[in-house]
Amino acid sequence: MDTPFLSLVVPVYNEEAVLLQSYRRIKKAVADINAEIIFVDDGSVDQSSTILENLAEHDPATRVLMLSRNFGHQQAVTAGLHYARGQAVIVIDADLQDPPELIPALVQRWQEGFDVVYGIRQSRAGESWFKRISARWFYRILRGMSDVEIPLDVGDFRLLSRRVVDVLNAMPEHHRFLRGMAAWAGFKQIGVEYARSPRAAGQSKYPLRRMWRLSIDAITGFTVAPLRVGTRLAGLVALVAMGGSAWLIYQKLHAPTGLVLGWTSIMVTMLWLGAMQLFVLGMIGEYVGRVVEQTRGRPLFIVAKALNLQPPKDVVRHDLRKTPGGIRP
Repeated sequence: MDTPFLSLVVPVYNEEAVLLQSYRRIKKAVADINAEIIFVDDGSVDQSSTILENLAEHDPATRVLMLSRNFGHQQAVTAGLHYARGQAVIVIDADLQDPPELIPALVQRWQEGFDVVYGIRQSRAGESWFKRISARWFYRILRGMSDVEIPLDVGDFRLLSRRVVDVLNAMPEHHRFLRGMAAWAGFKQIGVEYARSPRAAGQSKYPLRRMWRLSIDAITGFTVAPLRVGTRLAGLVALVAMGGSAWLIYQKLHAPTGLVLGWTSIMVTMLWLGAMQLFVLGMIGEYVGRVVEQTRGRPLFIVAKALNLQPPKDVVRHDLRKTPGGIRP
């Protein structure tokens, strides 16, 4: 197989309702480009895998990776990046919220010398007010906490040059936040604005639970500021304690004899101190838990089946019919 000019990585999870439409629009967008399309089935339980097998059978430029179970969006994209052979790689979801018609514009900016070309969401049609507001403020808070200049209002829809892809493939983090990792890699980067469309069909694969998990991965992966919260809280509590102590001494000296101070202040103080301690311990637990999972050395994903693809040189693949295992970046 000749090395393609461009690779497209399309993570898929239960997208049977939109998959064929997504395929047609992507193919049309790259009709004038020598490109391969790598669909990564992240353990779908609907008919997505059957549809992908049919596409791969009738189109040699369509590659399919089927993971052994649902590993998550970031791991599915990571699997596609390891198999992509293009001089540049574009990551785009199958739900058509990010328009494939923008692909030529991303390629043009890459040809101008940029290594990372990311899509900037001007609007987010079809999303709830809570998701729009929480996403807006999350990225601004993360940027303020982190030393890495992570672009605002940007998802995983982007073009990555080959050298940036090689950098990402060499990064072994288990809890991955790829948009932050791409920003950390550096090189020349630029954004292209676009209006995000509603899902063409189906339901969002990022409910509140997964959004929360991704936000924790982003925070713990790109800043240690939460670990410093304990020190700042300790200073604040010390100031409050000094003021409270002065007030108690004043009351003791000037209050009528026999006055017993109420238990309200004691209970409020204990509750606030307990809440702060639990918060700090929880953040420490998040970091320690990630250290434990990283030291286990388990693979980020396991490929059960690959169609129209050859294993990349930097990945060890096991025959799942003979031995347990998979792919270890």
